[in-house]
Amino acid sequence: MPAHRAATRSRPDPEDGTGSRFHSRRRFLGYLVAAPTLVVAAELGRSAIFNSPPVWGEDLPLPKLPSFQGPEHYDLLDAIRDSARPTANLITIEVRRDGTVAFALPRSDNGQGTITSTQMIIAEEMNLDPDQVHVTLADARPELVFNQLTGGSSATFSTYTPIRVAAALAQGRLLDAAAAQLAQEKAVLTSRKGLILGRNGESLPFGELTEAAASPIDEAAEVVLKDREKFTIIGKPRTKSDAREIVTGKKKFTTDLKVPDALPTVICRAPDLNGYPKSCENLDEVRNMPGVTDVVKVSTGYAVRAKTFGQCIDAVNELKVSWNAGTVAGENDESVLRKLRKGELPLAVPAGAGEVVEGEFVFYFRSGSPLETNCAIADVRKDKATIWSAAKSPIAAQAEIAKNLGLPQNAVDFHVMQGGGSFGRKLFFDGAQEAAECSQKIGKPVKLMWTRADDSRQGRTHPMATTRVRALIGKDSVHSFELRHTSVATEINPGFSEPITAAASKAPTGNLGVSEIIWELTQLTPYNFGNSTRFLNEVDMRFNTSAVRNIYSPDVATARELMVDQMAKKMGKDPYEFRREFVSLRRYRNVLERAAKEADWGKKMKPGTAQGIGLHVEYKGAAACIVEIDCRDDTVNRKVRMARTGARVTKVTYVVDVGLVINPRGVEAQMMGGINDALAMTLTSSLHLDDGHFVEASWDNYFYTRQWNTPPEMNIVVIDDSESPEPGGAGEFGVAATCGAIACAYARATGKVPEYFPVNHKDDLPFKPYPTSPPIPAPPADGLEHTY
Repeated sequence: MPAHRAATRSRPDPEDGTGSRFHSRRRFLGYLVAAPTLVVAAELGRSAIFNSPPVWGEDLPLPKLPSFQGPEHYDLLDAIRDSARPTANLITIEVRRDGTVAFALPRSDNGQGTITSTQMIIAEEMNLDPDQVHVTLADARPELVFNQLTGGSSATFSTYTPIRVAAALAQGRLLDAAAAQLAQEKAVLTSRKGLILGRNGESLPFGELTEAAASPIDEAAEVVLKDREKFTIIGKPRTKSDAREIVTGKKKFTTDLKVPDALPTVICRAPDLNGYPKSCENLDEVRNMPGVTDVVKVSTGYAVRAKTFGQCIDAVNELKVSWNAGTVAGENDESVLRKLRKGELPLAVPAGAGEVVEGEFVFYFRSGSPLETNCAIADVRKDKATIWSAAKSPIAAQAEIAKNLGLPQNAVDFHVMQGGGSFGRKLFFDGAQEAAECSQKIGKPVKLMWTRADDSRQGRTHPMATTRVRALIGKDSVHSFELRHTSVATEINPGFSEPITAAASKAPTGNLGVSEIIWELTQLTPYNFGNSTRFLNEVDMRFNTSAVRNIYSPDVATARELMVDQMAKKMGKDPYEFRREFVSLRRYRNVLERAAKEADWGKKMKPGTAQGIGLHVEYKGAAACIVEIDCRDDTVNRKVRMARTGARVTKVTYVVDVGLVINPRGVEAQMMGGINDALAMTLTSSLHLDDGHFVEASWDNYFYTRQWNTPPEMNIVVIDDSESPEPGGAGEFGVAATCGAIACAYARATGKVPEYFPVNHKDDLPFKPYPTSPPIPAPPADGLEHTY
């Protein structure tokens, strides 16, 4: 069973002798907001910028040639948090008259547990039970500018301190109000689960104090935050607050909403990727089908509105549409690969200069479809529009939809819903745009849903890419390490979720510019490898790509860790010992050592099986993964009907240091999800491009990790006494190190370094492809014969 445990190590001395390991007792500035009840906000400006916590984890005493790696000093999380600072004071916490605390989180929750961790942060600072804190998702708020983007595993990192500051200010004001009412010194009062307690046993509920604690004017105030040693909620495992609703089917997602007159709507889409309609020859016939209320031409196809989704699908499949060619008409895997090869940047060190280790790897398209298909509800009127949808960039969505509808931005209300999965997909709001277009053209509210085939064939993908590595090694050192990543253009739309960068990303070279920023702020080589360089080039081929979970890192880590293994082999060293010797920070060595101990690295393995190790550094954290893989014939050739089987990872040991841990159970779940992503990306799941369209049309022929490929044994160790004083990112952090470990284990077990991923991409398809017309595959008619 998965487990998380604490790692022990010596701890740094306190900064200032106050007893806190991590925080000097510096004061933070918050704001009281003029309101009839207590409303507070945080200011994250000069004090936070110029007194930011130190970078923990000193350099190891190994000579390191000059090699600047940006993320060692300033990474994507820093950039996102700094962009959010100017509007932190617009995010407020309210103490209500019923004694509960309310907070509208300007981030998205698509199952990753952000709402739960936010409840825990507020509850910790205010001495509440987390269930007393009501966290909702904020509607699109353009005034927040950069401060409503959910991406890059940055949500908790960027909101942790402002939320604490606001909560601490609220707590202080409630104590002030209670002290006045009880005629007691504030210092003798305590707070517990929504009550202020006096020294003689008196108690006052928060709700009775909220008006007295309120401020008639906007007012600045200083606060000191609770010491980490006094935490009683943060760092303790907690089940997601919506877990029971999810497993009992009570939780409401977008398509569960009952919006008056919003009927199911499905779009008939082109057979080619991004094809668009010319005309339809049987519109009247389809309009008269059972349940159908409307059929209209939209930019991406023909929209059918009906009483049920089943009636929509039946009607869509009857439409006889003539289509314009898509953006990649005639293309296939090999033609795309040839174009990528032409875009590859040169390696600087000549191949014959000394002892060279090098490799080239291909990563095929992978689907970015989450469990919940693309969906949105739209009610567009003449001068007003209302949208409901899961969204990680709602400000940009609101602005783009308003522009398309010909309305001012403030005439569009965008309600952010909790989503059923994302993987980066919800950064894009094409479903909401389509819903708005359909509603405007039909003149009625719509409940738009993409089918699974839409998501697979027309949705977002992890782009096809190549990664090349060349290392120049000596007897006991690595003189240079070059990495060149060439990718089908990764759409980072909509920039950083506000109009300026969203518009810039649409310029002829704008998206590449945004991609380069993401690359430079996320990619580093965590080893003392002399002159280490990493360069990105992207080739725009008009695919629908996305910032799919962990963006570049899974591919880069796979190539890097495979080559690290080959370098170790060339130098006659054990893969683990080689990494341990060359890691650049003690914090990285700590996770490596812990993983090796937990996994019993180097134990005797049967022929055809092996261990593999991977290390990755990102999101202010460090992770080491060791897997055991079974590549024996009996395992690889095991049969599951219409399925991918192949090599099986039988055990995963994952040690992760994400800094301060808010909810260990949540971090563990995130790592489990990332591990399953890595299993899929490395071994079993990819899209096959043929004649301008993807062959896969549903999850029954797209082989994300299934039960028969999941590891029977998984040990996740979450370091809970990290040297880092604040939380890093966790949402994407389980993927890259696991990809590297699986690839290395596969190479050791088979004796052959794989050249492309997933390793079975070129195997015969275990299914008969669905036709492209009709666009939506028919459901099975033989029931249980299609179950496993």
